[in-house]
Amino acid sequence: MADPAKARTLANGIEVWCSFDQLVPVAELKPNPRNPNTHPQRQVELLAKNIRYFGWRQTITVSNRSGLIVSGHGRLMAAKHLGVEVVPVDFQDFTDDNDELAVLVADNRLAELSTVDLNELEKIAGEWKAADFDTILAGFEPADLDALLNPDDDSDDEDDDRHDRELDNTKGALHRAHPAGPRQLL
Repeated sequence: MADPAKARTLANGIEVWCSFDQLVPVAELKPNPRNPNTHPQRQVELLAKNIRYFGWRQTITVSNRSGLIVSGHGRLMAAKHLGVEVVPVDFQDFTDDNDELAVLVADNRLAELSTVDLNELEKIAGEWKAADFDTILAGFEPADLDALLNPDDDSDDEDDDRHDRELDNTKGALHRAHPAGPRQLL
């Protein structure tokens, strides 16, 4: 029988699974002041829960040229939320400001351009439900996932209005950016 997978190391008790150049103290990392992406508290909390459960699966990327974070601002905020002192960092070279900023912006923008195959998501959600898996680790409140997959279901839960508003805001923002085909959400 094969040995179970082992993390590369631990960073303040959190498994580090990703490749990285160095474990760097959180206090030494410098967010890029030009980062146009914001990270609401709820997102930071979800990222923190995800990192705590799955370990570090992605590094924080820092430019050798400027010393600023290029990707991973949200992960840094999640690390601070968790109270960790060191995080895995990947240092990369960039030719100039334009290249560095393009990677910074593209890190989130290119993901926004993807679409969600709701049929496949429904299959995955069914597997999660059968396994009693906490969907919050994938970024979905159970009620939001149900509302996304079953938009015509009427429920009397007190939280429905809040979840519906949040889901409508998500769908609306994504649909305005890129109208989707049948059973697809951007």
